[in-house]
Amino acid sequence: MIAIFGGTFDPIHYGHLRPLLEVKQALGLDEVRLIPAYFPPHRDAPGAAVEQRLAMLRLAIDDVPGFVIDERELQRGGRSYTVDTLQSLRDEIGAATPLCLIMGLDAFVDLHKWHEWRRLSQLAHIVVTQRPGAELPRSGPVAELMATARATDVAQLQQQAAGKIWFQAVTQLEISATAIREQLARVQDIRFLLP
Repeated sequence: MIAIFGGTFDPIHYGHLRPLLEVKQALGLDEVRLIPAYFPPHRDAPGAAVEQRLAMLRLAIDDVPGFVIDERELQRGGRSYTVDTLQSLRDEIGAATPLCLIMGLDAFVDLHKWHEWRRLSQLAHIVVTQRPGAELPRSGPVAELMATARATDVAQLQQQAAGKIWFQAVTQLEISATAIREQLARVQDIRFLLP
């Protein structure tokens, strides 16, 4: 099983890395592909240049077996829509290989705001990591998707290529790239927040 995790990674930090490692172990993933966005559609352009973000990623995952950098969004350029990335990956790995999209609960509750969001679960399973302060929606389109697609066993993810939603408990690390950048701007020490 392959999983992807996208982001600006400006910078990548332990709030990204520890949960990804725990998901990899819990689901028995063969590979976790970290996909840096060229230009995220939901926020301002990253402050760090592409080369800098790639260098930070390489340093962060250099010795982590099964973690790889996938540069397809950087090579494609323009707005980085997850549905396009998943379609590109699906074309590459075929229709039968299980593919997982990892996201935090805070992103999942707003999934219905994503570009062509309904196609995401047609292309991949959605693996949701628990994050501090976020609650599952009780009504609306995301709640409806949960009601019909929630997996009850990891084996369901391994037995089909896409279509399930899995909630994975992870170590709660409330670290944000925004807060790290703000601390750097104030010339504060950021040790122990990122590799």
